[in-house]
Amino acid sequence: MKTLEHLFSNNKAWADAIVKEDPNFFKNLSKLQAPEYLWIGCSDSRVPSNELINLAPGEVFVHRNIANMVIHSDLNCLSVMQFAIEVLKVKHVIVCGHYGCGGIKASLENHDHGLIDNWLGHIKDVSRLHEDELSALNDKDREHRLCELNVIEQVANVCDTTIVKNAWKSGAELSVHGWIYNIENGILKDIIDTPITHE
Repeated sequence: MKTLEHLFSNNKAWADAIVKEDPNFFKNLSKLQAPEYLWIGCSDSRVPSNELINLAPGEVFVHRNIANMVIHSDLNCLSVMQFAIEVLKVKHVIVCGHYGCGGIKASLENHDHGLIDNWLGHIKDVSRLHEDELSALNDKDREHRLCELNVIEQVANVCDTTIVKNAWKSGAELSVHGWIYNIENGILKDIIDTPITHE
C-alpha cells in the first residue's frame, strides 16, 4: 500500500514557509473565523477558490460540489449557506462555475453515467429551459454557454432560499454574485451585470 508521507512533507514545508513570513499567522488564524465571502463552486481540482482570488485561509468560506449546484433539497449546501449567512455574517455569496466543467459536459451526453445522473438531472433542466438558444450553437459553444446558464440558474436558486430571503428581510448587507472561471487563462468573469442585493 502506498503511503502519503510526501503530502505530510508538503504540509510541513507549507506551514514552515508561512511561519517564516508571519510568525503569528496560525495563532491569529485559530482565534477567529470572519470571512466576508461564501464561495459556492465546483469540486473540480483545477478550481481552487482562495487561490483564484488571491485570498488567504480564513478569508473565504467554501462549499463545493459537482457543477456548483444549489438545489433546494441539498441539506449540505443549505447548511453551509445558513452558517455562512446567519452565523459568520458573510456579505457576499459567489456562485462560480467554470468552462470545461465535467458535470456540464456529462449532462449533455446521451448515455448512462450511473449515480451521478440523479445530480446531472438538474443541469438537464437548465438545458431544457434554454433549449432554443443552446440548440443553435456548436458543441463547444453550447457547453460553454450551459456553464454560464447554470451559474445564472444557481444564483437564482441561492436568492430563492429562505436563508437569503430572511437575511434580506432582516436588513442584512448581502450580495449574490455569478462568476465563471476560464481554466485556459486563469481569468474570472462576472456574468451577472449587477450583484443581487435584495428580493
